[in-house]
Amino acid sequence: MPPFRVELEDWCEWTGNHWDKIRHVVGRSFRMRGAQHNMYTMAANAVLRLIDNYGVDPRRVRFLGLGTESSTDNSAGAVIVKGMVDDALRQQGKPVLARQCEVPEFKHACLGGVYGMKAALRYLACDGAGSQAIVVSADIAEYARGSSGEPTQGAGAVAMLLEEDPTLLEVDLAGSGSASDYRGVDFRKPMTRFCRQRPRANGQIQDLPVFNGKYSTTCYVDETLHALEDMLSKRELEAGMYFRDVTAVFMHRPYRRMPETGWAFGYLYALARGNAKDRAELAEYCATAGVELDPVLQEMGASPNVAALVAHERLSDEAYPLGMGVLKAFRGSEAYKRVVDAKMELGSDAMMDLGNLYTAALPAWMAAGLDEALEKGIELEGAEIMTLGYGSGDAADATPMRVCAGWREAAARIRFADALEPVVSLTQHQYESLHDHGDVEGLSYEAKGEFVVDHVGERQEKHFEDTGIEYYRFVRDRASSGPAPTARPQMDKTA
Repeated sequence: MPPFRVELEDWCEWTGNHWDKIRHVVGRSFRMRGAQHNMYTMAANAVLRLIDNYGVDPRRVRFLGLGTESSTDNSAGAVIVKGMVDDALRQQGKPVLARQCEVPEFKHACLGGVYGMKAALRYLACDGAGSQAIVVSADIAEYARGSSGEPTQGAGAVAMLLEEDPTLLEVDLAGSGSASDYRGVDFRKPMTRFCRQRPRANGQIQDLPVFNGKYSTTCYVDETLHALEDMLSKRELEAGMYFRDVTAVFMHRPYRRMPETGWAFGYLYALARGNAKDRAELAEYCATAGVELDPVLQEMGASPNVAALVAHERLSDEAYPLGMGVLKAFRGSEAYKRVVDAKMELGSDAMMDLGNLYTAALPAWMAAGLDEALEKGIELEGAEIMTLGYGSGDAADATPMRVCAGWREAAARIRFADALEPVVSLTQHQYESLHDHGDVEGLSYEAKGEFVVDHVGERQEKHFEDTGIEYYRFVRDRASSGPAPTARPQMDKTA
């Protein structure tokens, strides 16, 4: 995580928003990148932490995947991260990542990391047998000040080690469910918007998205329903029973309320398609909401054309209007506490201080949850957890996992709290300056044991060009910034 933090209670005072609402719907704080940070520095930091914490032999890593929607290079992908990590490993006198390592980048909004994980598992099952893979999810979520997305900003990265004999979680890839459907203007980052910006003082630009908040929630709910339905169908599971029995649930989390809504509505959807007992339970929530059961069953039995809402410019319409009314009644029930609150409890509090991490949001929540289970002595061995990734555009993936025997030793190496340090809380002036201009004079922070952006190239000459190319440096400690990065060209300008 980058160190710069915005406390949302302070932000509410600055902007006139209601703290109680923001706390319950969004969270407590979010992180921001500094002038010396970008997606690649965070990704490389996470990979290096992973290698150190788990004693990984870099020579065994034959697949390094990068899931992101914040990349600043339309040509190179994970190879940039590989180069940075190799530089740091050399400085530490350690072997570098394998020269035979594949270095793909995966992009599909917030689902890129999940797609990267699945590709890595397929690699290990086929031509990469016997090796290891690392997938890192890294992103920067920035929204315009004054927009509805402003309190849901964030920045961070999570690296995951994948191997044939896991020690933490076993992934049921064959039992996973997928869904996708194009929804136009849900959440996009058109290149025209990207290219029209002038670089800020530090050479970086803001990647502000085009989004439609209410419609995005509709898309999230609908796509997760279809992914869950595919997973349940593949495994021939009774939906209602699965929702009640699964031990823990981790979903893509742009803000606190979104995954709660998705999973809770999924349970109502399962009841509508379940047995007589399930429908009787649904009828109770319908009665509380003041609606008839049959119209709700009819609505949930249909497959709404969510994309058509764009064509008719009706983005504020609900795809499941009756069901959403029933959801409000369901939130006040004891069953909601068992099926939603209890399933999503692990790691939920820690996530209140991270903000939206896009591709890194789901694995961050998983890490926080496993870390909390270890700390509280909760036994998870053999338990099934449900992970559900989502990417605007839209696509979703429901991937069941099972906690391995002896998971505690592996979980102890996550060291979630360490990744949150150091912390520099921002004032209103510092936040606004860092957000709008990319830097703020007098902001006290000294890099240590991490990658930073050294400079951005500006040369455009006959025999050498590097305009816009970012160069990086690994700062080993405060006393020494280390040698210049090996990738930085040292050339006479007349060459």
